Amino acid sequence: MKWKVSIFMAFMLSIVLVLAACSGDGSADPEATEGDDGGTEENAGEEGEAESEGSSEGEGEAAEEGGVLVFARGGDSESLDPGSTTDGESSRVTRQILESLLDFEKDSFEIRPGLAHDWEVSDDGLSYTFYLEEGVTFHDGTPFNAEAVKTNFERWSDPEHEYAFTDDGYVYAMYGTMFGGYKGDEGHVIESINVVNDHEIEFVLSQPLGFFLQNMAMSYFAITSPAALEEHGAAINENPVGTGPFKFVSWTKDDSIVLEKFEDYRVDGLPKLDEVVFEVIPDNAARLIALRSGDIDIMDGLNPDDAAVVEQEEGLKLYTRAENNFGYVGFHTQKPPLDQVEVRQAINYAIDKQAIADALYAGYATVAKNPLPPSYMGYNEDTEAYEYNPERAQELLAEAGYEDGLEIDLWTMPVARPYMPDPETVAQIVKNNLADVGITATIVRHEWAPYLEKTMQGEHEMFILGWSGTNGDPDYFLSSLLHGSNVGSSNRTFYENEEVDELLDQAKRAVDQEERAELYKEAQALISEDSPMATLVHSRPVLATSSDVLNYVPHPSTSESLAEVELAN
Repeated sequence: MKWKVSIFMAFMLSIVLVLAACSGDGSADPEATEGDDGGTEENAGEEGEAESEGSSEGEGEAAEEGGVLVFARGGDSESLDPGSTTDGESSRVTRQILESLLDFEKDSFEIRPGLAHDWEVSDDGLSYTFYLEEGVTFHDGTPFNAEAVKTNFERWSDPEHEYAFTDDGYVYAMYGTMFGGYKGDEGHVIESINVVNDHEIEFVLSQPLGFFLQNMAMSYFAITSPAALEEHGAAINENPVGTGPFKFVSWTKDDSIVLEKFEDYRVDGLPKLDEVVFEVIPDNAARLIALRSGDIDIMDGLNPDDAAVVEQEEGLKLYTRAENNFGYVGFHTQKPPLDQVEVRQAINYAIDKQAIADALYAGYATVAKNPLPPSYMGYNEDTEAYEYNPERAQELLAEAGYEDGLEIDLWTMPVARPYMPDPETVAQIVKNNLADVGITATIVRHEWAPYLEKTMQGEHEMFILGWSGTNGDPDYFLSSLLHGSNVGSSNRTFYENEEVDELLDQAKRAVDQEERAELYKEAQALISEDSPMATLVHSRPVLATSSDVLNYVPHPSTSESLAEVELAN
């Protein structure tokens, strides 16, 4: 690459070192010592490599030409306009349809070319020039070029842009989080975007951003056809048009999304499949039955208790994603009684996190004490965990004036997610734990899309959710979930602490990775004391495929390209 490395080599080296301990040894032993990104330390493999477990049957078989692959998941997508959602089920689909300027390696967060085949960074870290692939077309036949890139970034950054669709309720939360705000905001780092020619574009920053290149590989910032934006308007979220290996065919809500091979895809010989169908099967056990019967080919959200059986079962293969997430119980910190830190801390002490890990994850999870996976740069080992302590919880409730108890709503997710394969049971355990200290919790349920929208708008009191990393950088966890500027979007706890915000802002601007790490550690210490959430577990999500599925590599982000996947004869 045409790197100007004097500033950024340290950054990329740190990413490599953080991920280098990841493994893909194929061991299904959940008792093995966990290394970075959830791999095992035994026989460490590629950087950030997601594990592939179980039988290798079918790997040597000949693949058939084309074919239809059915990928079953627990919930439907929220939006197919990737910049408008933080939903992982949406990214799983849009990853096939649209592409970003850069990409991640198949099994890690190491950067590789995407729609840009080359890039150049100035010595001061304020100018990034991308050299775009030529001869690429969108699925609607219009050309991909630098103007298309500029149009997309400007619509995400400018609420007044004709394609921003803010009047229709669009919120580009991840753009604001990852680039320091929007056009006109003091912290917005993209000062200008200059089209040099059809296949060369320059981004000029107002200040350094230590993870700018990582951002450019994220699926949220994939490029949509400007012609499609003009044609579909706000309905682009149901009519995605990109340059990816598969093009959109149809979406039957809460049922299936159908994609078909893009014959003019820019990479020769890809995709291998003729069609991909993303099917919604909410129940984990029902998905496994469908896999065994041959009705589907890949299922995410396998119950960890089923992993050992699947590993030994003829005709199936077990996979494990890297540990790159955490599940949590969130508190609306601006609503009584959760606006009192003593109440939040009491609930944190009341929840038996180890019991949740033991009961539901079959050894594929560790208890979480920070809202950041342990493998990440800047993880604070010295943060004091909220150990299970009902007596301390009752003391804190009494200090807050609730010695006689209180009543509260607990919202729970309707679908299994990689960080939480059985949210209903988690809700029941939490409810029982709270009852033991005098808190009466009423479990509230909503469908997935309304659940995300309502928690974003702050209609909840307590809620169950989680977060999976998508760019390998700690800012994606800490700023997305806990920076005050993201209240009402990805910050569903409505947590605001000016000191935390300043530390996270400094870490964004810092290029020296040791400095960034220390700033993140300081922020975690303050966050732990404020207790805006009860972090539960970091999981190594397990999933399964038919042994006929070849070349499938689950990515730590939970969204992987299916372009190279084949079906055996």
